[in-house]
Amino acid sequence: MDNVIRRRTPGARLARLALYAALLLAALFYLLPLAVMLITSMKPLDEISAGSLLALPQSPTLAPWAKAWGEACTGMRCEGVGGYFWNSFAIVIPAVAISTVIGALNGYALTKWRFRGSELLFALMLFGCFIPFQVVLLPMAQTLGWLGLSSSRAGLILVHVIFGIAFTTLFFRNFYVAVPTELVSAAKLDGAGFFRIFWRILLPVSAPIIVVSVIWQFTQIWNDFLFGVAFSAHDTQPVTVALNNLVNTSTGVREYNVDMAAAMIAALPTLVVYVLAGKYFVRGLTAGSVKG
Repeated sequence: MDNVIRRRTPGARLARLALYAALLLAALFYLLPLAVMLITSMKPLDEISAGSLLALPQSPTLAPWAKAWGEACTGMRCEGVGGYFWNSFAIVIPAVAISTVIGALNGYALTKWRFRGSELLFALMLFGCFIPFQVVLLPMAQTLGWLGLSSSRAGLILVHVIFGIAFTTLFFRNFYVAVPTELVSAAKLDGAGFFRIFWRILLPVSAPIIVVSVIWQFTQIWNDFLFGVAFSAHDTQPVTVALNNLVNTSTGVREYNVDMAAAMIAALPTLVVYVLAGKYFVRGLTAGSVKG
């Protein structure tokens, strides 16, 4: 057994330091807009007018955050973005849950209960990942009208579920390919049915890809603006639409601190999700990246 410890050469150490320095600079570059938003959101308006963009607040205040949440004007109403913030949660949670469940069942059926034409069906479903959203605005609006879901929260949930199924099916299908088919075959011989096999065999090993699906769908739906502005009314609009209305509502002096506070409020859920579960997202993608 070789017990000799290999030491890095000076050149290798220098290369590693250069790599770390480049990564640090890249991180600072990408975090700079977030830092500017946070700093500006905690400054009084007179400091913003007189000071530097990157200067720290001399008299930090949360008043802009309070105004952005409950008093800022988003069009004709001055009720802040708080109500729209909860609207987004009311849309995101059921849409993420439904699209993840359907995607899991689709991936399970396409890998463990294959039928004639299943590969063609999967290929056709993948087209949903590449269809521009703008192309379907008019057909989708007409469909929602036929269903009586126009300008409703349920209609917006339906739209996000439909467009999320293609992605969630892709995630779960690629993940389930690696699960031994013999386990499913043995369960069939024991008399287990479609849903029992899914619940007892596939679902317990699906945690990594469920995290991927949830994070992907959460961020996609939460950050959506086009569907939110096209298929919702004032009382059902998500926070992204309210943020756009707030920034483009000009009455008197432009309150940049309130605008930045509102932007931070709108961005907080996705930031929290990635900070808490980002590493699981990468692990889940890696688990399904070499399959299929």
